[in-house]
Amino acid sequence: MDLIEDTSNRIHMKKIAIQTCINLIAKTISMSEFRVRRGEKYVKDEMYYRLNVQPNLNQSAATFWEQVIYKLIYDNECLIIQTDTQDLLVADSFSKVEYAVYEDVFKSVVVKNNEFKRTFKRDDVIYLEYNNERLMPIIDGLYADYGELFGRIIDAQKRKDQIRGTVNIDELSAKDDKRIEKASTFINKMYKAFSTKDIAIVPQQKGFQYEEHSKNTTKSQSVDEVTKTIDGFLTVVARALNIPPALVKGEMADVENQTRNFMAFCVDPLLNKIKDELNSKSFSKNEILQGDGIDIRRVSYRDIFDIASAADKLRAAGIYSGNELRDKLGDDQVDDPILDRYYITKNYTADSLEGGESE
Repeated sequence: MDLIEDTSNRIHMKKIAIQTCINLIAKTISMSEFRVRRGEKYVKDEMYYRLNVQPNLNQSAATFWEQVIYKLIYDNECLIIQTDTQDLLVADSFSKVEYAVYEDVFKSVVVKNNEFKRTFKRDDVIYLEYNNERLMPIIDGLYADYGELFGRIIDAQKRKDQIRGTVNIDELSAKDDKRIEKASTFINKMYKAFSTKDIAIVPQQKGFQYEEHSKNTTKSQSVDEVTKTIDGFLTVVARALNIPPALVKGEMADVENQTRNFMAFCVDPLLNKIKDELNSKSFSKNEILQGDGIDIRRVSYRDIFDIASAADKLRAAGIYSGNELRDKLGDDQVDDPILDRYYITKNYTADSLEGGESE
């Protein structure tokens, strides 16, 4: 039995940090709506159903996109293939063969222990890359230091107020095997009493003398040091993923600005990667130039009534028509001529700039 434990092997702190950050991103993106646009209208077709309801027989859309984001961030890449039945599946593992002037190909694609014998071309799959460099090896290297520090603090905390004692056995008892066995039984019962009972009374045994040495003379780390170490590592991981640390820690101060930064610098770039890849594989160049494609309506952290005043000013100043505002808000346009017109209210006319109406 090893008496010295490798403190860097305590990986639960790393798992908590990574799971907390990736789950926040994955759950946020899974609440997005993938809308298929044909000209000026949004349609609900097979593609819409696969992206928003049921990508395959065994997953809902929310679970599917959570898996995609987790694979994308944790493995730095994610491969989505489409079966002959139009099901979308996330590959657990695959082999990528890159070419300079030809399409890349993907071989040995495995999904839930099922390996596909066919070779997939780049144009036949949805392939996402998170960054140029794998994130997990960097986090693992950083954790080597944090994990050691965390382990030492835990060990120090365990030693604090530890009961330490010795049992003196007289010379006659030391030479008697039965007395030694009796002493062992006595010590085990005494240990159990000290560890399980609030008040433990241990009878004195002839030939055995128990003496306690626990005086807690060594200054130990407080429990707060454990929390600070975990928060420190969580902060580093959150910043690596462009998440404001205050969000993953649950801090409520200035939460609106923190959320806005999270959506702008973390969620939106990932959604743009997904959007570009889906558009390039599902629509031709001419269709994209004509206005067809996939728009992603991400979850809003503000209620529509919060922006009602701003929408009113945009309409009143003649900057947007009613249908353009509906499109910006994520709603379908309405076939009504009134909503296609531009209006400028009286307080935005030239007369108002001159100080009043003309005579």
